[in-house]
Amino acid sequence: MPLHYQSCTFRYARTARPVLDRLDLQFAPGHTVLLGPNGAGKSTLLSLGASASLPQSGHIRYGDLDPATRRHVRDYRHRVSWLPQRPGFLPGMTCREHVAYIGWLKGMRERDAWRAAPEAISRVGLSDKLNHKIKTLSGGQQQRIAIAQALVHDAEVLLLDEPTVGLDPHQRRRFLELLVSLRGTVHVIVSTHDIGDLDEAFDEVVVIEAGRPRFKGTVQRFADHAHAEAVPGRRLESAYAALLEVAE
Repeated sequence: MPLHYQSCTFRYARTARPVLDRLDLQFAPGHTVLLGPNGAGKSTLLSLGASASLPQSGHIRYGDLDPATRRHVRDYRHRVSWLPQRPGFLPGMTCREHVAYIGWLKGMRERDAWRAAPEAISRVGLSDKLNHKIKTLSGGQQQRIAIAQALVHDAEVLLLDEPTVGLDPHQRRRFLELLVSLRGTVHVIVSTHDIGDLDEAFDEVVVIEAGRPRFKGTVQRFADHAHAEAVPGRRLESAYAALLEVAE
């Protein structure tokens, strides 16, 4: 997946320290998990990738598209879909109305968005809530509707920021199954703190710390950083801790 950050610098205030400083990073095709401690710049990186924010310097490109170029923005946002960490909802709408509305905002025709919404909602296991209002759903169910709205317009890239927050273990399992089902049809970048099942759903791991890449490679290469004494089933956690220790 040619989502490419080229010498990107971003800060939230003119005098603030950059969250990302001349970041160069190109994501590989397939499913990538983005790891890093709180404040590392993960959410900022995804926000820039979604064109919700623009870097003060440098460029972000998906193929030949640059979201900083006015004539590219619409096509870029149609191809790259973003689920922020705290998605907003229109609570008076039903699930179908809300997901269809998001599809329309993404450039779908109203009729096509209305027809596509039930399939997107089915993919997150909430067909029985299709005509229920958003405000009647639990927090975990609302998070799954947020994932459906990221899927509705058949984007080529999904940027998901902490998408399993609020999901119980069964719901998280369903989310991982959804990721597996998307292989070969859509590229996915997921920011998360939960790394227990990386080898099941992801192809590549990127670790950032203080706005800079500390590791980029396959899940197997990531696991190879685990301490020799790491117990079976905890190698990925050990590898993550070892990489952050080297960064300090």
